[in-house]
Amino acid sequence: MSETDDPYALFHAWLDAATASEPNDPNAMTLATCDDAGMPSARMVLLKGVDARGFVFYTNTESHKGRDLAANPRAALLFHWKSLRRQVRIEGAVEPVSAAEADAYYATRPRLSRLGAWASAQSRPLASRAELEANLAAMRTRYPDEAIPRPPHWSGYRVLPARFEFWQDMPFRLHDRMIYTPTAAGWTMQRIYP
Repeated sequence: MSETDDPYALFHAWLDAATASEPNDPNAMTLATCDDAGMPSARMVLLKGVDARGFVFYTNTESHKGRDLAANPRAALLFHWKSLRRQVRIEGAVEPVSAAEADAYYATRPRLSRLGAWASAQSRPLASRAELEANLAAMRTRYPDEAIPRPPHWSGYRVLPARFEFWQDMPFRLHDRMIYTPTAAGWTMQRIYP
């Protein structure tokens, strides 16, 4: 594994390699959250933006993950690229994206995805699939053209990294692992045992 002082640069290089080799969703990541009682919960979400500020994903803020983040605004991310035999772990605080960022991303979504954000009471009990389909039909009637506003309960979150771990599979389980933690001058890197 090549060494660099910048974990973002290494992440981008690995994401680019995954984009070229992974058969599906190279931007898929496990998002782990905890509620206010400390009960962990993990699920797959899609990375929709990464820059020097952090890692962005979008969701219904009233969902299970949204409730967890309201109670405990910290999270862990895990990217696993099986074809490359690599993974990246990221841990840090979480903050909401701005309304302007959420609006801009929402506008890029396919029409049915935007309608679905209105139709789905994500993570709540659903009597039947027919109920969801009826909700979607009602939203199609309510918003018959492309002008579909972003629901007030749909937005994004940014994970602000306080720690990165890069893991590269190596023969005989003698894996390569590097931890990055922030300093006043940038980031420090430390190799750790596999």
